Amino acid sequence: MPGPEDDLALLVRAAQVAGPIALSFWRAQPKAWDKPGDAGPVTEADLAVNDALQTLLTGERPDYGWLSEESEADAARLDARRCFIIDPIDGTRAFIAGQEGFAHSLAVAEGDRIIAAVVHLPAMDLTFTAHADGPALLNGAPIRPSDAGISGARVLTYKSATDPEYWKDGRTPPFRREFRPSLAWRLCLVAQGRFDAALSVRHVWEWDIAAGNLIAERAGAVATDRHGQPMRFNSPRAMVDGMVVAGPRLHGELRAGMA
Repeated sequence: MPGPEDDLALLVRAAQVAGPIALSFWRAQPKAWDKPGDAGPVTEADLAVNDALQTLLTGERPDYGWLSEESEADAARLDARRCFIIDPIDGTRAFIAGQEGFAHSLAVAEGDRIIAAVVHLPAMDLTFTAHADGPALLNGAPIRPSDAGISGARVLTYKSATDPEYWKDGRTPPFRREFRPSLAWRLCLVAQGRFDAALSVRHVWEWDIAAGNLIAERAGAVATDRHGQPMRFNSPRAMVDGMVVAGPRLHGELRAGMA
Protein backbone atom coordinates (compact mmCIF):
# COMPACT_ATOMS: atom_id res chain seq x y z
CA MET A 1 0.00 0.00 0.00
CA PRO A 2 1.48 3.40 -0.96
CA GLY A 3 2.38 5.77 1.86
CA PRO A 4 0.56 9.07 2.39
CA GLU A 5 3.46 10.93 0.77
CA ASP A 6 3.11 8.75 -2.34
CA ASP A 7 -0.59 9.49 -2.56
CA LEU A 8 0.15 13.19 -2.10
CA ALA A 9 2.63 13.14 -4.98
CA LEU A 10 -0.04 11.55 -7.17
CA LEU A 11 -2.61 14.18 -6.17
CA VAL A 12 -0.16 16.98 -6.97
CA ARG A 13 0.44 15.47 -10.40
CA ALA A 14 -3.32 15.20 -10.94
CA ALA A 15 -3.85 18.84 -9.94
CA GLN A 16 -1.22 19.89 -12.45
CA VAL A 17 -3.21 18.07 -15.12
CA ALA A 18 -6.54 19.54 -13.98
CA GLY A 19 -5.42 23.16 -13.93
CA PRO A 20 -4.75 23.65 -17.65
CA ILE A 21 -8.00 21.88 -18.54
CA ALA A 22 -10.02 24.23 -16.34
CA LEU A 23 -8.17 27.29 -17.61
CA SER A 24 -8.89 26.34 -21.21
CA PHE A 25 -12.61 26.87 -20.45
CA TRP A 26 -12.24 29.78 -17.99
CA ARG A 27 -13.41 33.15 -19.31
CA ALA A 28 -14.30 31.38 -22.58
CA GLN A 29 -18.08 31.19 -21.99
CA PRO A 30 -18.22 27.48 -21.12
CA LYS A 31 -21.55 25.71 -21.41
CA ALA A 32 -23.27 25.74 -18.01
CA TRP A 33 -26.54 24.41 -16.61
CA ASP A 34 -28.24 23.76 -13.27
CA LYS A 35 -28.11 20.30 -11.75
CA PRO A 36 -31.39 18.67 -10.68
CA GLY A 37 -32.72 19.14 -7.15
CA ASP A 38 -31.38 22.66 -6.72
CA ALA A 39 -27.87 21.19 -6.47
CA GLY A 40 -26.18 24.19 -8.07
CA PRO A 41 -24.57 24.89 -11.42
CA VAL A 42 -22.21 22.70 -13.41
CA THR A 43 -20.21 23.41 -16.53
CA GLU A 44 -18.56 21.45 -19.29
CA ALA A 45 -15.28 22.31 -17.57
CA ASP A 46 -16.34 20.52 -14.36
CA LEU A 47 -17.05 17.38 -16.35
CA ALA A 48 -13.87 17.57 -18.42
CA VAL A 49 -11.74 17.97 -15.30
CA ASN A 50 -13.62 15.18 -13.55
CA ASP A 51 -13.07 12.78 -16.46
CA ALA A 52 -9.35 13.55 -16.62
CA LEU A 53 -8.91 13.14 -12.86
CA GLN A 54 -10.84 9.89 -12.72
CA THR A 55 -8.86 8.42 -15.61
CA LEU A 56 -5.51 9.38 -14.08
CA LEU A 57 -6.20 8.64 -10.43
CA THR A 58 -8.10 5.38 -10.73
CA GLY A 59 -5.65 4.26 -13.39
CA GLU A 60 -2.82 4.68 -10.88
CA ARG A 61 -4.80 3.31 -7.91
CA PRO A 62 -7.42 0.90 -9.30
CA ASP A 63 -8.19 -0.52 -5.85
CA TYR A 64 -9.15 2.89 -4.40
CA GLY A 65 -12.78 3.99 -4.18
CA TRP A 66 -14.05 7.07 -6.01
CA LEU A 67 -16.27 9.85 -4.64
CA SER A 68 -16.68 12.97 -6.73
CA GLU A 69 -19.28 15.70 -6.97
CA GLU A 70 -19.55 15.11 -10.70
CA SER A 71 -19.67 11.28 -10.79
CA GLU A 72 -22.51 8.86 -10.23
CA ALA A 73 -22.53 7.50 -6.69
CA ASP A 74 -20.79 4.14 -6.37
CA ALA A 75 -21.45 2.23 -3.15
CA ALA A 76 -18.35 0.10 -3.75
CA ARG A 77 -16.26 2.99 -2.39
CA LEU A 78 -17.54 2.19 1.10
CA ASP A 79 -15.76 -1.16 1.03
CA ALA A 80 -12.45 0.21 -0.25
CA ARG A 81 -9.61 0.68 2.23
CA ARG A 82 -8.80 4.02 0.60
CA CYS A 83 -10.97 6.36 -1.42
CA PHE A 84 -10.39 9.43 -3.58
CA ILE A 85 -12.66 12.35 -2.60
CA ILE A 86 -12.71 14.91 -5.38
CA ASP A 87 -14.33 18.19 -6.28
CA PRO A 88 -13.20 18.87 -9.86
CA ILE A 89 -14.03 22.59 -9.61
CA ASP A 90 -14.98 23.95 -6.21
CA GLY A 91 -16.47 27.42 -6.66
CA THR A 92 -18.24 26.78 -9.95
CA ARG A 93 -20.23 30.02 -9.70
CA ALA A 94 -16.97 31.97 -9.42
CA PHE A 95 -15.59 30.02 -12.37
CA ILE A 96 -18.63 30.87 -14.50
CA ALA A 97 -18.31 34.54 -13.52
CA GLY A 98 -14.68 34.60 -14.62
CA GLN A 99 -13.38 35.09 -11.08
CA GLU A 100 -10.09 33.59 -9.89
CA GLY A 101 -11.42 32.01 -6.68
CA PHE A 102 -12.11 28.47 -7.88
CA ALA A 103 -10.14 25.40 -6.86
CA HIS A 104 -9.48 21.76 -7.53
CA SER A 105 -9.98 19.84 -4.28
CA LEU A 106 -8.33 16.39 -4.20
CA ALA A 107 -8.04 14.08 -1.20
CA VAL A 108 -7.41 10.47 -0.26
CA ALA A 109 -9.28 8.97 2.69
CA GLU A 110 -8.09 5.88 4.53
CA GLY A 111 -11.06 4.61 6.44
CA ASP A 112 -12.82 7.76 7.60
CA ARG A 113 -9.75 10.01 7.86
CA ILE A 114 -7.96 12.04 5.18
CA ILE A 115 -4.30 11.11 4.65
CA ALA A 116 -3.33 13.19 1.59
CA ALA A 117 -4.73 16.45 0.27
CA VAL A 118 -4.24 19.09 -2.42
CA VAL A 119 -6.19 22.29 -3.02
CA HIS A 120 -5.01 23.93 -6.25
CA LEU A 121 -6.15 27.33 -7.53
CA PRO A 122 -4.83 27.40 -11.09
CA ALA A 123 -5.84 30.97 -11.90
CA MET A 124 -3.81 32.19 -8.90
CA ASP A 125 -0.97 29.65 -9.16
CA LEU A 126 -1.58 28.55 -5.56
CA THR A 127 -1.13 24.95 -4.43
CA PHE A 128 -1.89 23.94 -0.85
CA THR A 129 -0.70 20.45 0.15
CA ALA A 130 -0.52 18.15 3.16
CA HIS A 131 -0.23 14.50 4.06
CA ALA A 132 -0.93 12.80 7.35
CA ASP A 133 2.71 12.68 8.43
CA GLY A 134 3.92 16.06 7.24
CA PRO A 135 3.35 19.81 7.41
CA ALA A 136 0.83 21.89 5.50
CA LEU A 137 2.48 23.81 2.67
CA LEU A 138 1.59 26.59 0.24
CA ASN A 139 3.70 26.40 -2.90
CA GLY A 140 6.24 24.44 -0.86
CA ALA A 141 6.45 26.79 2.14
CA PRO A 142 5.01 25.95 5.59
CA ILE A 143 1.84 27.71 6.71
CA ARG A 144 0.26 28.32 10.12
CA PRO A 145 -3.14 29.58 11.31
CA SER A 146 -3.59 32.80 13.26
CA ASP A 147 -3.85 32.89 17.04
CA ALA A 148 -6.71 35.41 17.01
CA GLY A 149 -9.44 35.50 19.63
CA ILE A 150 -13.10 35.93 18.80
CA SER A 151 -13.39 39.71 19.13
CA GLY A 152 -12.86 41.14 15.67
CA ALA A 153 -11.91 37.77 14.18
CA ARG A 154 -12.27 37.51 10.41
CA VAL A 155 -14.55 34.52 9.83
CA LEU A 156 -15.27 33.08 6.40
CA THR A 157 -18.94 32.11 6.31
CA TYR A 158 -22.30 32.94 4.74
CA LYS A 159 -24.69 35.56 6.08
CA SER A 160 -27.26 33.23 7.68
CA ALA A 161 -24.57 31.69 9.93
CA THR A 162 -24.70 34.91 11.95
CA ASP A 163 -28.44 34.56 12.66
CA PRO A 164 -29.09 34.65 16.44
CA GLU A 165 -30.79 31.23 16.39
CA TYR A 166 -27.42 29.52 15.94
CA TRP A 167 -25.83 31.16 19.00
CA LYS A 168 -26.43 30.77 22.73
CA ASP A 169 -28.87 33.29 24.16
CA GLY A 170 -29.30 34.64 20.63
CA ARG A 171 -25.98 36.48 20.86
CA THR A 172 -23.92 36.40 17.69
CA PRO A 173 -20.23 36.68 18.61
CA PRO A 174 -18.34 39.89 17.74
CA PHE A 175 -16.54 38.53 14.70
CA ARG A 176 -16.33 40.03 11.20
CA ARG A 177 -18.03 37.97 8.54
CA GLU A 178 -16.30 37.64 5.18
CA PHE A 179 -16.79 35.32 2.22
CA ARG A 180 -14.86 33.49 -0.48
CA PRO A 181 -16.56 31.32 -3.12
CA SER A 182 -14.69 28.03 -2.69
CA LEU A 183 -15.14 26.11 0.56
CA ALA A 184 -11.86 24.28 0.01
CA TRP A 185 -10.08 27.60 -0.39
CA ARG A 186 -11.72 28.98 2.76
CA LEU A 187 -10.20 26.20 4.85
CA CYS A 188 -6.80 26.81 3.27
CA LEU A 189 -7.03 30.55 3.93
CA VAL A 190 -7.54 29.71 7.61
CA ALA A 191 -4.62 27.28 7.51
CA GLN A 192 -2.53 30.07 5.99
CA GLY A 193 -3.56 32.58 8.65
CA ARG A 194 -5.01 35.08 6.15
CA PHE A 195 -8.40 34.60 7.83
CA ASP A 196 -9.08 33.44 11.37
CA ALA A 197 -11.87 30.87 10.95
CA ALA A 198 -14.19 29.13 8.51
CA LEU A 199 -17.66 28.26 9.71
CA SER A 200 -20.75 26.44 8.49
CA VAL A 201 -23.87 25.69 10.51
CA ARG A 202 -25.31 23.64 7.65
CA HIS A 203 -24.32 20.24 6.34
CA VAL A 204 -21.41 20.35 3.92
CA TRP A 205 -20.48 17.90 1.18
CA GLU A 206 -17.36 15.86 1.82
CA TRP A 207 -15.81 16.74 -1.53
CA ASP A 208 -15.89 20.44 -0.63
CA ILE A 209 -13.92 20.10 2.61
CA ALA A 210 -11.99 16.80 2.64
CA ALA A 211 -8.72 18.22 1.31
CA GLY A 212 -8.99 21.51 3.20
CA ASN A 213 -9.70 19.65 6.44
CA LEU A 214 -6.34 17.90 6.43
CA ILE A 215 -4.45 20.99 5.26
CA ALA A 216 -5.95 23.01 8.12
CA GLU A 217 -5.18 20.32 10.70
CA ARG A 218 -1.59 19.83 9.56
CA ALA A 219 -1.09 23.60 9.66
CA GLY A 220 -2.08 23.58 13.34
CA ALA A 221 -5.75 24.56 13.19
CA VAL A 222 -8.58 22.62 14.82
CA ALA A 223 -11.09 21.33 12.27
CA THR A 224 -14.32 19.75 13.55
CA ASP A 225 -17.96 19.46 12.66
CA ARG A 226 -20.28 22.05 14.19
CA HIS A 227 -20.71 19.89 17.31
CA GLY A 228 -16.97 19.83 17.97
CA GLN A 229 -16.52 16.24 16.80
CA PRO A 230 -13.75 15.15 14.40
CA MET A 231 -14.81 15.22 10.77
CA ARG A 232 -15.32 11.75 9.30
CA PHE A 233 -15.15 11.02 5.59
CA ASN A 234 -16.21 8.46 2.98
CA SER A 235 -19.55 8.10 4.75
CA PRO A 236 -22.68 6.74 3.06
CA ARG A 237 -24.26 10.22 2.85
CA ALA A 238 -20.97 11.91 1.89
CA MET A 239 -21.85 14.82 4.19
CA VAL A 240 -20.46 16.37 7.38
CA ASP A 241 -22.72 18.14 9.89
CA GLY A 242 -21.31 21.64 9.58
CA MET A 243 -17.78 22.76 10.30
CA VAL A 244 -15.73 24.94 12.62
CA VAL A 245 -12.13 25.48 11.50
CA ALA A 246 -9.84 27.88 13.38
CA GLY A 247 -6.78 28.15 15.56
CA PRO A 248 -7.18 26.34 18.89
CA ARG A 249 -8.19 29.40 20.96
CA LEU A 250 -10.72 30.77 18.48
CA HIS A 251 -12.13 27.31 17.77
CA GLY A 252 -12.90 26.89 21.45
CA GLU A 253 -14.50 30.33 21.70
CA LEU A 254 -16.69 29.76 18.64
CA ARG A 255 -17.81 26.35 19.88
CA ALA A 256 -18.56 27.76 23.34
CA GLY A 257 -20.91 30.32 21.79
CA MET A 258 -22.80 27.99 19.47
CA ALA A 259 -26.31 26.91 20.34
